[in-house]
Amino acid sequence: MHHGFVRSFSVEILFLIISAVCPGYICAASVSDDTCFMCHGREGSRVAFVEKEMVGNSVHGRIRCTSCHRDVDSVPHAKDLASVSCSLCHSDQTKTYLNSMHGLAAKQDRTDAAACSDCHGNAHSVVGSDNPESPVNRGNILDTCARCHTDSERMASFRLSVKDPVNSYRQTVHGRVFLEGGMESAVCTDCHGTHDLLNSLDSKSRIFRMNIPDTCSRCHGEVTEIYKKSVHGRAAMEGIWESPVCTDCHGSHVVHSPGESATAASTGAVTRICASCHESELIIRKFDLPGDRLKTYSNSYHGLAARRGDLGVANCASCHGYHDILPSDDPDSSIHKSNLAKTCGNCHPGAGEALASGYVHVSPENRHWSVSFAEWLYWIFIVFSVGFMFFHNGLDWLHKAWTGVRTTLYPDVIRFTANERWQHGILAVVFVIMALTGFALRYSDALWARLLVPFDEGLRRSLHRWAALVFTLLSVYHISYLLLTERGRYILREMRPRWDDFKDMTAVIAYNTGIRKSPPIHKAFYRYSEKAEYWFLLWGGVVMVITGSVLAFHNFILRHFPLWVPELATTIHYYEATLACLAILFWHLYAVIFDPDVYPMNCAWWNGRIRCSEKGRLQGQKKYFKKIPYGRF
Repeated sequence: MHHGFVRSFSVEILFLIISAVCPGYICAASVSDDTCFMCHGREGSRVAFVEKEMVGNSVHGRIRCTSCHRDVDSVPHAKDLASVSCSLCHSDQTKTYLNSMHGLAAKQDRTDAAACSDCHGNAHSVVGSDNPESPVNRGNILDTCARCHTDSERMASFRLSVKDPVNSYRQTVHGRVFLEGGMESAVCTDCHGTHDLLNSLDSKSRIFRMNIPDTCSRCHGEVTEIYKKSVHGRAAMEGIWESPVCTDCHGSHVVHSPGESATAASTGAVTRICASCHESELIIRKFDLPGDRLKTYSNSYHGLAARRGDLGVANCASCHGYHDILPSDDPDSSIHKSNLAKTCGNCHPGAGEALASGYVHVSPENRHWSVSFAEWLYWIFIVFSVGFMFFHNGLDWLHKAWTGVRTTLYPDVIRFTANERWQHGILAVVFVIMALTGFALRYSDALWARLLVPFDEGLRRSLHRWAALVFTLLSVYHISYLLLTERGRYILREMRPRWDDFKDMTAVIAYNTGIRKSPPIHKAFYRYSEKAEYWFLLWGGVVMVITGSVLAFHNFILRHFPLWVPELATTIHYYEATLACLAILFWHLYAVIFDPDVYPMNCAWWNGRIRCSEKGRLQGQKKYFKKIPYGRF
């Protein structure tokens, strides 16, 4: 090191002597690169060290030092040289750069703005972009951009829209493929540009909203051409700002493969993406679009199942397409009437004609009259029947609570045989399962549905259908039991409605309101309240089995019946289930639990015995069981 210093110092002294004796001897014309390296090519000297071999291997190796350092006209030169301007040779690139986001920041004397050397490296060592060692080589672009864009403190003052662009890019499908060696995958400069990197609000920017399809087409040309022919693409080409472009559906720094759940365009998220525009009040009004698309879809089976997490059910794109979305009156549209058989046939083979005869987005304005009529009829029936249950049982409870009078109970008598208890137990279990799993589809967003039915859609649907199958088989067995056994025929005879039942009901209401002084004596084996519940159960069971079968075998139904048939079945199935659950809550549970006469519970479901409250019913029970011994059942 000592010898190097002496040698360097001697060279400097030699230049001083020569310049003193022969002024201008080493002038610009004779300042060769070798002359420059006499000082700058030696490490440890007091001047900037430049490795001669490094310069020779760079893209600048063929030009002289003084071509860039033009203020060096003699040696020794001034101590403080002017900064080298890239515009001396790269005027076009410099002009483009100065109008870019980086250049505009540099014009404002922002020392933290990216300059030429930040991307290309030191001027003495610059190599071509095709060189793997170059910072702007395709394989190094991400690391080069990361040097600035991972510095959160440095980036904070620029207020970038994406806070951590490098790391977010690494999570995308582009980033993962690139990091795995896929050099064809998009990198920063493919989307943002190089010297022409502009703000997204600049109409010349590659990431300007209206330019995004062309930017993406650099890699996805075939898909972009399909998109440009779609209703969205044509609108975008006409400059309609609200029209969706690639990033609206796929995102920018969040782009994932369509098969991944993380992507905005995934099967599970595509409906929400479509709704972001098609549920916008401003867009709907401006372009006169129908405003009920999401609501009508969400209320359909497809929408309900999708909300429960069924990724196999049809979503917006299943019917309308993805990049090739066209108006329904366009013959090439997937939802044109001539194409519905093919579109719907992807899931429902042979159902095209039925689906073409009705509306997929069913609203009160376009649904079949039978569906509206059924809904109206059920609302009336539910309001009046549940209202009567509440009135009847409320009066009974208030009278007993106010007066403290309880009905005289006789010793336990047999109500259910072992066979009947098993029927009741199975019915209770499958009823609860069907109710929970059925309403969990309709009210999938409710907290109780997530807590009580925490299954995915496939398991929920399977549980519901298996429970329905058991219910159907139980119904068939029960009807056979009624018709083929002596015990069953007796129950059927005693369950027949009679005029006395109506008189008993009015007498009970009169007694509970104080009009009648004494309670009526029920002589029948079954009271009016038990008969009403039983026949409504049988009727409701038939209705639920028929409508449930229509929904379960929807492909067959759609091949042979118009679309309003499954719509009607869906409406009836839902309201009948609602009525059944309300009847259990307000009628059955009162009779077996909350009625003060039996509180805390009527245990006939467990041991088959009840405490009988009327002499007539007690005598009827004794007379019957003398004829048919209990043990036979």
